[in-house]
Amino acid sequence: MAKITKEDALLYHSQGKPGKIEVTPTKPYSSQRDLSLAYSPGVAEPCLEIEQNPEAAYEYTSKGNLVAVISNGTAVLGLGDIGAMAGKPVMEGKGLLFKIFAGIDVFDIEVNEKDPEKFIQVVKAISPTFGGINLEDIKAPQCFEIEERLKAELDIPIMHDDQHGTAIISSAGLINALEITGKKIEEVKIVVNGAGAAANSCTQLYMMLGAKLENIVMVDSKGVINKQRTDLNDRKKPFATDRKITTLAEAVKDSDVFLGLSVAGVLSKEMVQSMNDNPIVFALANPNPEISYEEAMSAREDIIFATGRSDHPNQINNVLGFPYIFRGALDVRAKCINEEMKVAAVKAIAELTKKAVPDVVNAAYDIKRLSFGRDYIIPKPLDPRLLTTVAPAVAKAAMESGVARKNITDWEAYNDKLREMMGHDNKMLRRFYDTARSNPKRVVFSESNHINMLKAAEAAFAEGICYPILLGNEEKIANIAAENHIDLNGIEIINLRNDREEARRIRFATKLAEKRSREGMTYDEAYEKMYERNYFGMMLVEAGEADALITGVYTKYTDSIQAAKEVIGIRDGLRHIGAMHIMNTKKGTFFLADTLFNRHPSSETLIDIAKLTHNTVKFFNHEPVMAMLSYSNFGSDKQGSPASVHEVVSTLHQLYPEMVVDGEMQVTFALNRELRDQKYPFSKLAGKNVNTLIFPNLSSANTAYKMLIEMGLAETIGPIQMGLNKPIHILDVESSVRDIVNMTAIAVLDALVQEQIDSNNKLQEL
Repeated sequence: MAKITKEDALLYHSQGKPGKIEVTPTKPYSSQRDLSLAYSPGVAEPCLEIEQNPEAAYEYTSKGNLVAVISNGTAVLGLGDIGAMAGKPVMEGKGLLFKIFAGIDVFDIEVNEKDPEKFIQVVKAISPTFGGINLEDIKAPQCFEIEERLKAELDIPIMHDDQHGTAIISSAGLINALEITGKKIEEVKIVVNGAGAAANSCTQLYMMLGAKLENIVMVDSKGVINKQRTDLNDRKKPFATDRKITTLAEAVKDSDVFLGLSVAGVLSKEMVQSMNDNPIVFALANPNPEISYEEAMSAREDIIFATGRSDHPNQINNVLGFPYIFRGALDVRAKCINEEMKVAAVKAIAELTKKAVPDVVNAAYDIKRLSFGRDYIIPKPLDPRLLTTVAPAVAKAAMESGVARKNITDWEAYNDKLREMMGHDNKMLRRFYDTARSNPKRVVFSESNHINMLKAAEAAFAEGICYPILLGNEEKIANIAAENHIDLNGIEIINLRNDREEARRIRFATKLAEKRSREGMTYDEAYEKMYERNYFGMMLVEAGEADALITGVYTKYTDSIQAAKEVIGIRDGLRHIGAMHIMNTKKGTFFLADTLFNRHPSSETLIDIAKLTHNTVKFFNHEPVMAMLSYSNFGSDKQGSPASVHEVVSTLHQLYPEMVVDGEMQVTFALNRELRDQKYPFSKLAGKNVNTLIFPNLSSANTAYKMLIEMGLAETIGPIQMGLNKPIHILDVESSVRDIVNMTAIAVLDALVQEQIDSNNKLQEL
């Protein structure tokens, strides 16, 4: 995790438009007619419809996808009672999470009122605006009364996430941990250290799942909550135990489960050692748990351990729940979030953990093959399947329990809608960053004289996603860095033309000449190339002295490609390489190829591009639905690129029948499913939404993706190299610093995957 300074945090929140969220129009507004429809006089018609039928608000306004994140700032994160205004950055952040994980729009509302009754009246008064309300950072015990009253008096989903989020996620982890240990929830002895909102909700939910009250001991800051105490409020009294114990150590002895929702350091190794066999310890205090990971793991070999931290296995993170719970509740217009819906979320999250983990999630966690077990009792927060797993489960529970006002009948279509809803998100890129941080690799930045390259290397190093290697003259690089306030401390610089590198130049030249001897390359030619950045840098990768290379900010891409083919080579079974751009748009995520390398691809080249793209899209946890594009549809033009594409599709259908691909077709028919199905019902793409576009030539592909970017219609990741033996990635000319850092994360991901492939190949050889 990169160190976050005060300056970094303040700049992040203040630069550009202050804050983290904004309102964006969803309807046309360019003409006078548009404005007349949006406001007066056209707006009167939906107003009158809603007056006659309040439910029509879900049809004519944003209510059905709008959640209020409401707080009075009395219990903000670990900051305490800092006030409503000071808590606003946190509420904006919660709104951002709702949007990026579940496509839910949010207004954050900070209410400057600590009196529960007055706070309740304020929330009730503004509630018609929203489809749901997320109560946030309200201190106990007032939060209990506020939530209970609002749930009873309003007919929209309401949840205090501080209470129920942790309960839902930890319950899913507990179910799985008990299954692994072979214990039954109705028999285990549970200690809950902490007696606030989250502890209360967790305990209640555990009991709903079968835990017995007589087997639960709750501990607060004054000791065990037992019936001898006279200082218990109404929220603690139901959990008072008959046992004659007073300390946490006494409570933990011979217990099976410890749930910590308190403060760091209160659970000792000796206490863990006093627990029963196969103890389950959820130490969820933030930022530091009740016992550290290292201490817990050294205390017991048979322990199952979870924290709220992302740098250890089994992270209990509320983001696994609340976005998807509200998503499911909103989509059936639920009147509330009831216990059945919470239990459905628990079971869905628990079951997801047992399913085969997609490669892209494995890649995000050091390429380890994650599988259900002691170090994987809960899904990872960046698992893309959470949306389509939890939201439908919650929606079904709402329908079955009678609180839904709208029924979903076509669940496949609903899942498609959920995927489309996430189109303008960069969750995929966040997974790339997590991947790189989990196991940073050595990345060569070959064009280190370019200021953007230096800034990107600095940022990538600070992010912890790679160990940069800069190629160039040390003095010149240092001068550029000093002039632009770039910190290169700790970053390696190699001056490939320095006399100190003579031995390495000779070694690299010998290796390259041997490799290319049958293509006519002599040692002298190879040696001369070692004075060129790309050749020298790629030889660092080829020789295993670096793991990946980034180039292309000012080098002609044809020169970079030629160097890559000579030094790195194309993968076995292929004769061509390709490049793909991932485009995140409001209509979904699309994969475009080939966007960089092949100017006028032959039929053979297009087949290789289709195969490479198909496999790459699958790696990113998407099922490729591929359209081979042209300017005509299905044989209507018998010449030029339509004829070539027609031949390619026929070959693909014959050789790779499992591949969902068709064409040739115009982009209109590729992206308009209804129009395509109506006119061409025979298509292999019938009933499917295309997410992958294969272009007939470089001109059309390159123009398409750059047009989308410049018009502000998409965010892009790429170009992603496909087909080389090692991770060499060629940028667009004059790529921004952000683009280069993004590509660096992808290069590290590529290197991790290559490392896994090499490891598997060695095992097979043995």
